[in-house]
Amino acid sequence: MSRKHIGLIYTGGTVGMARTEQGYAPMLDFAAVLARLLDSHGEALPRHTLHAYPAPIDSTNATPQDWQAIGRDIAARYDDYDGFVVLHGTDTMAYTATALSYMLQGLRKPVIVTGSQIPLGSPRSDAAQNLITSLQLAACDELHEVAICFGKRLLRGNRATKISTGQLEAFDSPNYPGLADIGIDIALNTPALFPKPGTERFELPVYTDALVLPVRFVPGMPVRVVQVMLELAPRALILECYGSGNAPDRDPALLHMLGEASRQGIVVVACSQSLHGGVEIGTYAAGAGMKAAGVIGASDMTFEAIYVKLHHLLALGLSTGALRERFLQNLSGELSL
Repeated sequence: MSRKHIGLIYTGGTVGMARTEQGYAPMLDFAAVLARLLDSHGEALPRHTLHAYPAPIDSTNATPQDWQAIGRDIAARYDDYDGFVVLHGTDTMAYTATALSYMLQGLRKPVIVTGSQIPLGSPRSDAAQNLITSLQLAACDELHEVAICFGKRLLRGNRATKISTGQLEAFDSPNYPGLADIGIDIALNTPALFPKPGTERFELPVYTDALVLPVRFVPGMPVRVVQVMLELAPRALILECYGSGNAPDRDPALLHMLGEASRQGIVVVACSQSLHGGVEIGTYAAGAGMKAAGVIGASDMTFEAIYVKLHHLLALGLSTGALRERFLQNLSGELSL
């Protein structure tokens, strides 16, 4: 049996950085350093072809257009490889992995997103382990989705969020079990995996500069803050609420402006500030007015999944009503029904 062939896409990130007098900067000989590492393992790893972006993306500068570029690169090379590994910066890795899951619905092969907390060429780097494991997972016949491989875990990409800047276990999946535990062996959590779909259902719309804004409620925050955000004319507004979707309801002006925003076609979504659990609008009386104002709950989606999903659905050009309806649907495993 021939070795699997993996498309290795280097978009940027700490994994390809080197320390300079001005701080970390892209490594000039990253491709050569990477080749020495992978070639030293010979046939123990699948074959790979590197596609390195000429201008590496600092993930803190990543935009929806960058998600789109990566998604379209994979789609264009989809038939050339048995799986893909995307090297990416950690700061917005969960956003990109989520976007890829929405663009590449119905995947029939793995797309593994990874990176590192410490550059590949530095002592104690976690890059080699993450990369080698990701290549092995990208050749796995049981995986048919976008996942983040980091540290000792494999997580569904649109369920993951970054939880640490200083630990090598940098990501967690608060509301969905891990897809695999990575130790001496790789133990897949089979019940948590997507079954192999019958056919791909890729959606690759043009990601525009649609304005999606978040507002995080804190005790004593003036309602004027929400009004200022709405005056920026966003296409969608994400309310980061307390608990299961509660927001202050003592000031009727808040519910009035949210109702007006909904009537004007602004999609208003409520999520929870809590990592675990989800939003049920109207569970408490304090949230009942939100439901009446047209606010929709985000169930147990991560903030990243909500933000990217709104961008994706807006790019599809859906009507406001259709967008609200589809937002509540499970596109690629991002929410629990």
